[in-house]
Amino acid sequence: MARVLPPLASEAAPPRPARRGPRRRTLWTLLLLLLLVAQSLLVALTVSYESSRSQDEIDAIGAEVALQMRRELLRSLQQLQALPWSGPGAADWPPAAVALMRQHAELLRVERRGEALQVEHFVDSPLQAPLFVQMARRDLSTDTELTCLAARRQALALFSRSYYVPQGEGQGLEVVDLCIPLVRAGQNDGYVVGSFGLPQLLDGLMTAQHARHAEVTVIEGDGARLARAGGPRGAGIYLAERLVDLPGNPLRLRADSAAGRPSLIPNLMLALVLGLSIALFAVVLALARDVRRRADAERALAEALSLRKAMEDSLITGLRARNLDGEVTYANPAFCAMVGFSADELRSAVPPYWPPEFVEQYQQRQDLRRHAALADQQREGTETVFMRRGGERFPVMVYEAPLLDAQGRHTGWMSTVLDISAQRRVEELSRQQQDRLQASARLATVGEMASLMSHELNQPLAAIASYATGSLNLLDDPEPQAAAPLLHQALERIAEQAERAGRIIKSVHSFVRRREQQRETIAADLLLEGVLPLVRLQARKSGTRIELDLPPRAPRVHCDRTMVEQVLINLTRNAIQAMENDTALEDRVLSLRVRKPHAGWVSFHVADRGPGIAPEVAARLFTPFFTTRSEGMGLGLSLCRTVIEQHGGAFDFGPAPAPAAHGTEFRFTLPTPRQAESREPPPSIHAADA
Repeated sequence: MARVLPPLASEAAPPRPARRGPRRRTLWTLLLLLLLVAQSLLVALTVSYESSRSQDEIDAIGAEVALQMRRELLRSLQQLQALPWSGPGAADWPPAAVALMRQHAELLRVERRGEALQVEHFVDSPLQAPLFVQMARRDLSTDTELTCLAARRQALALFSRSYYVPQGEGQGLEVVDLCIPLVRAGQNDGYVVGSFGLPQLLDGLMTAQHARHAEVTVIEGDGARLARAGGPRGAGIYLAERLVDLPGNPLRLRADSAAGRPSLIPNLMLALVLGLSIALFAVVLALARDVRRRADAERALAEALSLRKAMEDSLITGLRARNLDGEVTYANPAFCAMVGFSADELRSAVPPYWPPEFVEQYQQRQDLRRHAALADQQREGTETVFMRRGGERFPVMVYEAPLLDAQGRHTGWMSTVLDISAQRRVEELSRQQQDRLQASARLATVGEMASLMSHELNQPLAAIASYATGSLNLLDDPEPQAAAPLLHQALERIAEQAERAGRIIKSVHSFVRRREQQRETIAADLLLEGVLPLVRLQARKSGTRIELDLPPRAPRVHCDRTMVEQVLINLTRNAIQAMENDTALEDRVLSLRVRKPHAGWVSFHVADRGPGIAPEVAARLFTPFFTTRSEGMGLGLSLCRTVIEQHGGAFDFGPAPAPAAHGTEFRFTLPTPRQAESREPPPSIHAADA
């Protein structure tokens, strides 16, 4: 009996790799399927993208051509309306129509029709053969006449339906008529008809790029083609239709792309994936480098900003930035401390540091600066007045310059603001000290004169009194003949002492006039410049504006400069003080005017807009020691007139000239160098005014 042997181990169990093979194949299959799906999707997306791009391109061409067609036809409509169809120049329209047709090749014919729609006159385009040769115009006027009747009812220019006009050699073209009703003096004055060739219109609108990529046609409602333009024939895959909205009869426009469906390029996905991978790696490297450089730049910028902020915070000068609307966009701590408002409080339409009485004036100045050209923006300092939180007004000097961004665009203004209140206080103290010195000088002069005269006149007056007493005693003598010689001698002594007193008065008068030898020839504007610094100090204190009116070439005068400047100071100070209480701030104007009314004389005018001078005050105005102010001495105007009369001039006053409604004007004249030698009397002040 045969024995069955057990199988070997190697035969009984399958090999291990044989069991892992199906799993690997499954994984590879899944990976390949995933790659295939991914590549298929990528290809499908690419095809879809190419199709969408081709469709978008043809849509853009159709929209652009439709828009250009409507714009061109409406522009031709406006130009036809502008031709001289009625009135005195109506006979000149044919040359103008020919010139218009030379500019617009699509305009083939222009007709002037009467009220009954009959053709009175027409002009054909010089650029091609006449339109109605193969068929008469009257045989093709039905649509045109219907359109003109509708245009008359609607009082609008309307386009007709397109119609076919036969041409030579079996050719023809589609034409659209434009009918414009004419009205003259409210009555019907006929019609203007313009015929446009659709092929010429399309050819003029198609660019070279459009002609290479698409075919553009004008179609009817059923799709029949009326006119075409473009190089290649359309493939009929990517189409775009647009409606050209024209008054009366719109046109349908079709754009047909010459491109077919996108084809698959071999290795497109591989090239795309490799390209995207390389680009992605390069982008990552560039981003890493850019991030590092950006971090370095941000660190440097932060350090620069910290340094700039530390510098701005440490400044004692106010810095302020404003946009084009005048709103404060930045203010450093020094400016905030200067006005007493925080940076957030400064961001308002009307800055809180503007005094209420100056808001309108500052707003007008800001509007003028906003509309001025950038080249006209001055960088000079401007003195103005700001207000602190507590209401205190203080003067500031503002230096303002245009603020430009990195592209050079004007975005606002940058200002440097200096608080000059301390400087103004020093100037005011200096002015007060100067006034006190001048007053002291005048008092010293008067005191010197009084002391000198009292000392020098004491002896002759005492002698005169003694001789007069002796003469009276001699008159009582019972023997007049014996006393006659003594009486005669006493009278001689009285005469001698009186003559001595006269010499003393003359010497004091010479002392007062001892500055006459210091007279010099000087230009009139230099006299004003010498006193303007002091005048401006007091004018700024009271808010008074100064107006100067000088001839283009300042005349020259012969005078004692110091004394005349003192006269000008006295008159200007009186004018400013006259406006301090009873004159509104905007009306406080001090006018200084110089004229040469005569060849030998120059007149000076100082005018204010105060309440004027009352008649009872005017009668005593030049009386010494008469004054209407508690602190005044009453010598100013008296000394002014004395100084002017010493120069040979005239001194007077009167109402302020127009346009001032009220006020006072003081006037005086000074001689020119030639007049000073001739010593002729001055003309009247009123003649000088004229």
